[in-house]
Amino acid sequence: MPILPLLLFGKIEEAQNGQLAFLANPKYEEFLYTTKASIIIVNNAQELKQPIDATLIKVPDAYLAFATLLDKYQQIQRQQLTGIQQPSFVHATAKIGENVYIGAFAYIGENVIVSDGAKIYPNAYLGNNVTIGKDTVINPGATVYHDCIVGKSVIIHAGAVIGSDGFGFAPETDGSFKKIPQIGNVIIEDYVEIGANTTIDRATIGSTLIKSGAKLDNLLQIAHNVEVGNNTAIAALTGVSGSTKIGKNVIIGGQAGLAGHLQIADGTKINGKSGVSKSIKTPNTSVTGTPAIDYAASMRSQAVVRNLPALEKKVIELEKMLKELIKKTDV
Repeated sequence: MPILPLLLFGKIEEAQNGQLAFLANPKYEEFLYTTKASIIIVNNAQELKQPIDATLIKVPDAYLAFATLLDKYQQIQRQQLTGIQQPSFVHATAKIGENVYIGAFAYIGENVIVSDGAKIYPNAYLGNNVTIGKDTVINPGATVYHDCIVGKSVIIHAGAVIGSDGFGFAPETDGSFKKIPQIGNVIIEDYVEIGANTTIDRATIGSTLIKSGAKLDNLLQIAHNVEVGNNTAIAALTGVSGSTKIGKNVIIGGQAGLAGHLQIADGTKINGKSGVSKSIKTPNTSVTGTPAIDYAASMRSQAVVRNLPALEKKVIELEKMLKELIKKTDV
């Protein structure tokens, strides 16, 4: 039986003898001298202020090195999972690659392709004509609707829904709504990660597209025909309305909202809880607020707002002085 990660790794403030820890944030430097960890990964620039008992491994980026180590360990753990557990349903037309794991109660529909090394955990659902790329992980209870395509080395977390109908309804003359069929799909390219309970709607026509390297947090709503660019990161509780195109290397904070049919330029940074109602066409722009405006301008506005009570007091004083001057002039 493999050793649990809990026994191998520890936080620097809690690690015990025999465990490996890391130090990247200077706020935790004090624990470098009190931890019981046997091995600590630190940045090359780390200077010691007193002796320590642990073995230090110096690297250019301690946080990235530790993350890489955890990733390698997790890959080893996952490689040990293979085979098809029962009860589960795998349609006769499905194509299952080598070293695939399919957990109990998973459903694999008609003409599904599950590529080599993929892991489909219990209670996952893959609809008809779905393609799952090499080494992709579909976690428990995740749903991938029919005709959707998932690339290689993708991670889809528990409860995520890929390919549900877009929110398309045409108003009728009697005030009711007629559903517009959503006949497109979702394409998720390589090395994407999708958080728990995130929903990505299928396109009305064409594809909703999540490009390579994008990272989507938990509880996101990505509407029909949206495009999310390469290496873009979106934090939890954000909603992106239909047909909005988000560029590459964009960072969007939690609880932000983006209106539909917008263009968001490469490298844009959108602060948490911002409401974006207009396209952002200049690359590497930072915005905040509702409606979202340039970050620096917003900070200046907030500074003015904080000073309003003092400004009001000065205005009142000036009004009094003006009245006194008027009285003296009249005399």
